[in-house]
Amino acid sequence: MKRFTPVYIPAGVPTFHMESAEECFRASAALLKKTDGRFVCPEEKLLSIDAVKSFLSGLDPNLVVFQNLTFANSAYISEVLRACSCPVLLWTLREPVIDGGRLRLNSLTGAYSASNAMRQFGKTDFTYVFGSPSEERTAAEIGASVKAAEIRAEMRNLRIAAVGHTPQGFGFGRALDAELLKVFGAELESVEARELIDRARSYTDEEIRQYLDLTEQATCGFSGTPEKNRLDHARLCKAYSDYVSENKIGALASRCWPDFFTAFGTPVCTVLSLLNDRGIAAACEADIYGALSMWIGMKLTGAPVFFGDPVSLDEDENSVTFWHCGAAACSLARRDTGAVVGVHPNRKIGPAMDFGCRKLDGATVFRIGREADGSFRMFITEGEGLDKPKQFTGTSIVIKTDSPARDIVEKSVRDGFEPHFIVAEGRIGNTLCALARYLGIPVFRY
Repeated sequence: MKRFTPVYIPAGVPTFHMESAEECFRASAALLKKTDGRFVCPEEKLLSIDAVKSFLSGLDPNLVVFQNLTFANSAYISEVLRACSCPVLLWTLREPVIDGGRLRLNSLTGAYSASNAMRQFGKTDFTYVFGSPSEERTAAEIGASVKAAEIRAEMRNLRIAAVGHTPQGFGFGRALDAELLKVFGAELESVEARELIDRARSYTDEEIRQYLDLTEQATCGFSGTPEKNRLDHARLCKAYSDYVSENKIGALASRCWPDFFTAFGTPVCTVLSLLNDRGIAAACEADIYGALSMWIGMKLTGAPVFFGDPVSLDEDENSVTFWHCGAAACSLARRDTGAVVGVHPNRKIGPAMDFGCRKLDGATVFRIGREADGSFRMFITEGEGLDKPKQFTGTSIVIKTDSPARDIVEKSVRDGFEPHFIVAEGRIGNTLCALARYLGIPVFRY
């Protein structure tokens, strides 16, 4: 994979106050290097279009931080757009001194000039930061934008697997390979659920031994599952693991019911749980956009995320409960219970995960969804995961939202969002907003 390369363009002209510009340049470069040590920064301010052109020569950036160190006309950003097709972060500096005297930088006017030029180019997918390099808010917003650009770049190497088809009435999770490639840069690979079931049946008991041991170590109560189901689970676990490794899969959306109950006799829930703990985003009910959302959440947080339905609203507690049948990662389980193994709530066949999730000091609920015309959008809301036991058979997490929970539910239902959502640990809403900008996707932030 190509190395992520962010580039800093400190543009300006020499007719403004060069002492102030030099101070801001040094402080800005230091902040960017602190944010990401891979930043490529020039040795000096870029005070002419030729200087910008020369600096960019030979570079293939994944992100350009274009800063109006002083006012610079639209030809500067136009040169950047001519040379680079990557996302742009436009950074305006705060005027350092207001004393009735000379205008020292005039960075803000330069930002209007640059943004107007970008719009004329049809480039509206840029992010924007206003502030001095010493401000905490500036550092946080730049950090979010840089991380979003890195995720966007990494997404172009992502291979997503669709295992089987969505059940009837769950078409919201279906994806076209051309659309995924065009908008997200991700490649879609498809395989029939039957193929993995057939592969699972072909393994000997000895070949699946390590997966029995792995599940026993990661869960609580697996030994209470009937032996046939334990062995069949291990067979599925090896089949999915081998397929993921052989095809370099980073995210996976698997059909689950009814096939794995009717044609195989054992659910795939716990297999998906273990894949999530291994860093492979694994969604059930063949929800491709759910799997893509899971992958984004896992990349932004470095940890597994929860995938589930909003099933209960509590206005007094200002919370929404998210639940699903039993595929949550074992590492999300409450510490006092561990990752309990039970049976699927409807089919009464195991193994399926059956626990409440641990407390999250910060949490972000989000999803990449689609409008009726096929265009994409993103749902985002934030809050915290409460210290709650299992709410229903299966896996559940209770999110106390920052905004009124009833309003979130009523508005998002009226807005027609899909019934599957991702819960990620931490407050990553600003980074998701930056990513959505880079992808050209509108955000519904509740």
